[in-house]
Amino acid sequence: MSRTRTERLVNLVICLLSTRRFLTAAQIAATVPGYEHDPDDVRDHEAFQRKFERDKAELRELGVPLETGTASAFDSEPGYRIAHREYALPEILLEPDEAAAVGIAARLWQHAGLAAAASSGLAKLRAAGIDVDPQATLGLEPVVTADPALGPLTTAARERRAVGFDYRTPDDDASTARRLQPWGVVCWRGRWYVVGHDLDREATRCFRLSRIVGKVRGSGSPGAFEPPAGVDLISHVASWSGPIERPGRATVLVRPGRAAGLRRWAREVAPDAAGDWLVLPYADAESLAGTLAGYGPDVRVLDPPEVREAVIQRLKEAVARHDEIPAGQVPA
Repeated sequence: MSRTRTERLVNLVICLLSTRRFLTAAQIAATVPGYEHDPDDVRDHEAFQRKFERDKAELRELGVPLETGTASAFDSEPGYRIAHREYALPEILLEPDEAAAVGIAARLWQHAGLAAAASSGLAKLRAAGIDVDPQATLGLEPVVTADPALGPLTTAARERRAVGFDYRTPDDDASTARRLQPWGVVCWRGRWYVVGHDLDREATRCFRLSRIVGKVRGSGSPGAFEPPAGVDLISHVASWSGPIERPGRATVLVRPGRAAGLRRWAREVAPDAAGDWLVLPYADAESLAGTLAGYGPDVRVLDPPEVREAVIQRLKEAVARHDEIPAGQVPA
């Protein structure tokens, strides 16, 4: 499935999850990015209808409970929505490594160009007078930001284009110019790394994105190199970074019966009338905060202050993101 079609399907799901009423095909076309067309042009409108029918069939094949109906007895044209009661998943119990993989996907979300399109679509729904459920898609936007170099480097790796950037190591305040053929970008211990062939050292190297200074500069033409077959990027980063050490300890209070993944991860669990006290090992406060913030009100951080403040900051960022677009205002 192409990236364009994937984005259109995700936008369609967000749109249909965010309304309590049935939306007609015309309303969907005017709201969801990817369905733009001239309804007065017969051929253009027929192309939209074929595209929309394919997308509906695709969603149903994926198990999305797409409902058909009308908003009132006076409507002649059928509309569509997604049934929340059938779409919602039961509680999913994730192992720590599985939860980490979900967190990585969430961090990438805003860099796929989807969050902005989704926000724009919801604003159009409000402007059209359609009732929007503000809680329906809270879990579909990330609350974590990634390094500015992530987008340019993933694009360069996909296009097989060499890049240049200034890089600062922990032992040196001054940055040095580096040239790299990027094979891919991976997340390790809550940090982003790019792995590739260093053109100056003539060897495989990995670089932490947060240490890149300034902009990533593309050089040369696309398709200039091919990564080694079967290369394991994570193994390169792991061997470069050394073994995982989690010297920190965080104490959290968890609601009864919630956060099963954290319970399996905990070094200590102590039942209490208000919930369960868990002691969690961690290496990086920011990385742990991203995990804990994802549990919402089910988890409260008690200690240490650095983790507690990091979680509070993540939650404030989440609130700020949902307050960016006032109801009824359509972005220019």
